[in-house]
Amino acid sequence: MAADPIDPAALTWLLDTDPALRWQVERDLADAPEDVWRATRARVATEGFGARLLALQDDDGQWAGGAYFPVGFTGPEPADGDGQPWTATTWSLNDLREWGVDASVLGDTAERLARSSRWEYDDLPYWDGEVDACINAYTLANGAWLGADVSGLGRWFVEHRQPDGGWNCEWVEGSTRSSFHSTLNAVRGLLWHEVATGGSDELRAARHAGEEYLLERRLLHRLSTGDLVGPWATHLAYPFRWVYSALKALDHLRAASLHDGTPPDPRCAEAVESVRAARRPDGTWVQERRHAGRAWFEVDVPPGEPSPWLTFHAARVLRWWDDAA
Repeated sequence: MAADPIDPAALTWLLDTDPALRWQVERDLADAPEDVWRATRARVATEGFGARLLALQDDDGQWAGGAYFPVGFTGPEPADGDGQPWTATTWSLNDLREWGVDASVLGDTAERLARSSRWEYDDLPYWDGEVDACINAYTLANGAWLGADVSGLGRWFVEHRQPDGGWNCEWVEGSTRSSFHSTLNAVRGLLWHEVATGGSDELRAARHAGEEYLLERRLLHRLSTGDLVGPWATHLAYPFRWVYSALKALDHLRAASLHDGTPPDPRCAEAVESVRAARRPDGTWVQERRHAGRAWFEVDVPPGEPSPWLTFHAARVLRWWDDAA
C-alpha cells in the first residue's frame, strides 16, 4: 500500500511544541536537514521540559531523594486513583534520555549516583540494579547513556530470561511465564544499550527472543486462547511509563527494525491497524487516559484531548509500516 502521509495541519501543530518533541518531529516526520533537528535537540537542555527537569536534580545526583521512588514514599498515592509517583531518579533519567538530552549535560551524574543512590529494594547500589526486570531495563539504558559500567546488568537479562523467551518482574514470586509489560521494557532497555555500546551477540539474541515472544502473540493476544491480553493493550496513554501498549511495542519494533536493517514483521499488522483506526479525521490521536501518580509537571494533554506525543508516535509508526509496504 502507498504511504499514508501525515495531515499537513497536524504536522504544523506538532512542530509548534516543546523542543523535546519538536526535534523528533523534524527528524522523523518533517524530513528536516540534520543540522536543523540537531540544533533543536540541543535546545532541550536549556529550554522547556528538559531544562525544567534538569533544574530539579539534587546535589547528590538524584531526583526527589530516591532511586525508583521519592524519599519517604510508602505506598500508592490516592490522588487520581492509586498510582506511584514518577519523580524519582530513574523516571527523571528516563525522560531526559528519551527527550534527547546529551549525556555530557549531566556531567558527573553517573559517578554521583554510584556514590549516593541505593535501591529501595535491599539497599543495593544503583548501577548494579535490583531484582525487577523493568527497573533493571531502565538502569541498563540509562547507564549506557551516561557511561556507567552496567555490564553486569546485561548478563542479568541473559540469566533471568523465562523459558518462553521473555521476562517477568514477578519471577521473584515464582512466576515462570513472561509478561507483556516486563518483556517490552526489557527489549527496549537492551536496544538502548546496544545502540549506545554496540552490545554483544548474546544480548542481541536475548533481545530478539523477547521481541519474538511479543510477535508470536501479534502484540495483542494471549498465545493460549487468542484473547486480547488485556484492555491496556490498545489504550493510548502518554507518557508510556512502565505499562504495555501496542503503540509502545510498535514504537520499539520500528526502532529495532531500523537498527537491525530488517523490514517490519508482518505479525505487527493487526496492531498497526488498531493504531490507524484510532486516528481522528484531523490527523491526530487522542489521549485516552493518564497513568496515575505524581509528576514534576505534565508534558502532555489531559484525557480526551488531542495528544501531540501520541500523534507523533502513531504517525511515525504508520510511516515506517506504510513506507516498507
